[in-house]
Amino acid sequence: MSAEDCILDLAIATVELYTRERRVPVFLKDEDFEKYDIKREDYEELKKLKAGCFVTLHNPELRGCIGTIEPVQDNLAEEIIQNALSACSRDPRFPLVQEEELDTLDYSVDVLGEPERVESLLDLNVERYGIIVSKGTRRGLLLPDLEGVDTVEKQLSIALRKANISPSEIYEVERFEVVRYEEGI
Repeated sequence: MSAEDCILDLAIATVELYTRERRVPVFLKDEDFEKYDIKREDYEELKKLKAGCFVTLHNPELRGCIGTIEPVQDNLAEEIIQNALSACSRDPRFPLVQEEELDTLDYSVDVLGEPERVESLLDLNVERYGIIVSKGTRRGLLLPDLEGVDTVEKQLSIALRKANISPSEIYEVERFEVVRYEEGI
């Protein structure tokens, strides 16, 4: 196992524990790490990092996806835990994940790189870059390499709709790369 493996394991442990017991995992004692089969040193590495991330659940259809564009927690480990909790219980599009669903779920965690402003749609690539559109306080994000999103125009259209920004308005576009950790998808 490596710190990268720990990323998925944290998301899975969080969803399973919350779904079964309405608690989130706490990592303080050796027994805590053993219980979830997570190495302390891998977890400690994640605690040194800060990044936005998205946790996505499929069964095989989308079952929940919540994330943060920028980090709001103290470290990446906590960011993953909170976003996994939200993906299984707070995605307004879906009901809470139920215990009988746990064996059917596939997980992915996207750790976001730093966004950079783009001046032209030619700077975008739906397979490589996610996008953030913004106008004032309205922001919309779409991750890269999503099934059914095969053109920049479609990616942009979805992000604008999520932000409630009209295509006729003047808005800013940023792109970002992700490192995607996934299982079973």
